Amino acid sequence: MESTIEKKEFNITVYTENQIGLLNRIAIIFSRRKLNVESLNTSPSEVESIHRFNIVITETEEVVKKVARQLEKQVEVLKVYFNTNDDVIWQELALYKVPTDVIAEHVSVERLLREYGARAVVIRKDYTVFETTGHREETDALVNVLQQYGLIEFVRSARVAIIKDSDGFHAKLREFERLEPGEDVVENEYLNKGQKVFTM
Repeated sequence: MESTIEKKEFNITVYTENQIGLLNRIAIIFSRRKLNVESLNTSPSEVESIHRFNIVITETEEVVKKVARQLEKQVEVLKVYFNTNDDVIWQELALYKVPTDVIAEHVSVERLLREYGARAVVIRKDYTVFETTGHREETDALVNVLQQYGLIEFVRSARVAIIKDSDGFHAKLREFERLEPGEDVVENEYLNKGQKVFTM
C-alpha cells in the first residue's frame, strides 16, 4: 500500500504540436487513472508552432513517471518532463475585486499594495481590481485580508513554470536532428526499396 507521505506536488511539462482534440486526450489520461489535476496551463513555447502544457498534480514519483510515459505515446506529444517544485521557478496570477468605497475608507490602499506586491489594474466608483503574482500562499494571504472588506470576486490563474536546469526546447530539437537520419536519406532508402517491391 502506497504511503501518502511519498506524494508531493509535481510539475509536468509537455511539449506538443498544436492539434485539435489533444487537450481532451491528455485529460483522459489523468481521469482514467483517477488523478486530480490541480492546475493546467497551455501556451506557446519558445519554439514557433510548438505548444507547452504545464500540469500540476500531487502524486508519487512512480505514478508521475507512468503518466509521463503515457503522455509521450500521444502522436502529437514531442517530449514530457516532470519536476518537483524545487526544480522549477513558478508563479500564479490572481485578481481581486473589492468595493472601492469600503477599501478606500477602511484600508491604507497604498500600504496594502506595497505589503502584498499588488497593483491596482482598474479603479471605478463601484469597485477596484487588484492584481498580484506569486505562489499560492502569497495570493491566498491577500484573499484573507480582503474578505473582511467585502471581496466581490477572486480568480487565480493556472501555474506557469520554467524548469531551472533546462536549455529549452531548441536544444532538444537540435539533439533530435543530430540523432535522426536526414530526410533525404530516409526518402531515398524508401524509394529504392519501393522500386523493388512495386516493379511489375
